Amino acid sequence: MKRVLLEMEKLKNLNSGLGQFCLSIGQQFKATEPKNLELDFYLPSLQKNIFGDHFNYVKQTSLHKLIPFSSTKYDIWHCLQQDSHYLPTNKNTKLILTIHDLNFLEKYKGAKQRSKLNSLQKKVNKASVITVISKFTEMMVRENLDVSNTPIHVIHNGNSLKVIENASKPDYITFPDYIFSIGIISQKKNFHTLLPLLQSNKNLHLVIAGNSDSDYAKQLIKMAKNIGIYDRLNLIGTIDDNSKYWLYKNCKAFVFPSLTEGFGLPIVEAMSLGKPVFLSNLTSLPEIGGTEAYYWKSFDPQSMIEVFEKGLVDFASDTNKASRSIEWSKQFSWEKAAKAYLKLYENL
Repeated sequence: MKRVLLEMEKLKNLNSGLGQFCLSIGQQFKATEPKNLELDFYLPSLQKNIFGDHFNYVKQTSLHKLIPFSSTKYDIWHCLQQDSHYLPTNKNTKLILTIHDLNFLEKYKGAKQRSKLNSLQKKVNKASVITVISKFTEMMVRENLDVSNTPIHVIHNGNSLKVIENASKPDYITFPDYIFSIGIISQKKNFHTLLPLLQSNKNLHLVIAGNSDSDYAKQLIKMAKNIGIYDRLNLIGTIDDNSKYWLYKNCKAFVFPSLTEGFGLPIVEAMSLGKPVFLSNLTSLPEIGGTEAYYWKSFDPQSMIEVFEKGLVDFASDTNKASRSIEWSKQFSWEKAAKAYLKLYENL
């Protein structure tokens, strides 16, 4: 029986995208209960036994960054994200490295960018297999890193949205029409380009869920005040599953003008409820949104307004649009992803 260690450092923050990725994969492994593999979880002590008593857990400490935890007894070591500080020490232990994105290429330039690339290249050199969460990420990896003959497998993320049939309306929703978005409120999410949509529709509100104490969030508030729509910009902070489901279910549209995404999980969540989805046409978003989403090819305010208004009319007039969006979203499944990872462990 093969013994596999899953490095899940990012479970320290369950509200982060990578934390949710680790959680979703682990939950599916628990549901699947693999017969020919012994899975051990290497994670922060606060999350011990998070996947039940069926598995073994290894306590992860910062000391292991200096004195690495021994990988001798493991056949496979799976790093579930590319920035991990925890790697196998034994050359006979096969390393599977999951790369989510190369967004740092946009964030950093010069020496900092080269340093990040060199660090990732060293991990790629050690890997027996690389997995990526989108075809776009695979393209970026091949263009910017030397993968030699190392196989790369595309394993899409799944839909993490919890269905809550009787979800209650959040108290802060006191208006009928709103567009919704969710994510870390940072410059790369490009949320400020949505503000002109409120200028063109005096009854429309914008609701954004995510950390609301960032510098970019403060910039959004300042911009909204300057153009007179501050009372219709709603930065609601992080939200629970009930509010998340209700906001997706009842929004006029889901909007996501992001500049860089390795996958874009909120797109799948919104489409699974048959909502009209408006995206930038950058990075992985066209791959995930497919032909059922509407795309902004320019961030010019008037162009964005036209795409948005025409898209709403098209969605309302196409009686099958919502059902096609729901059907499209079904291909992104954590059950499907977990089975792909387990098959990889078995075949490696």
